[in-house]
Amino acid sequence: MRQVLADCSASISELKKNPTALLNESAGAPIAILNHNKPAAYLVPAETYEWLMDMLDDQELAKLVEQRVAKKDQAVEVSLDDL
Repeated sequence: MRQVLADCSASISELKKNPTALLNESAGAPIAILNHNKPAAYLVPAETYEWLMDMLDDQELAKLVEQRVAKKDQAVEVSLDDL
């Protein structure tokens, strides 16, 4: 059985009946949407989703920085005046 990764859960039929009420009841926390008692999807508030996307972008940028720092010895020096 798959683990439910949310404190709040609802069935797909509950979601269909009143999605706004579910969001209000969860108070901003993720909601596991269950199909036959197994997670089918997770419903998160827009602010949470935006925060997650920002965190993923930051993580990708951090990886890029680490890669470039590792290749620092291959860098070419230029002056700001040349740019």
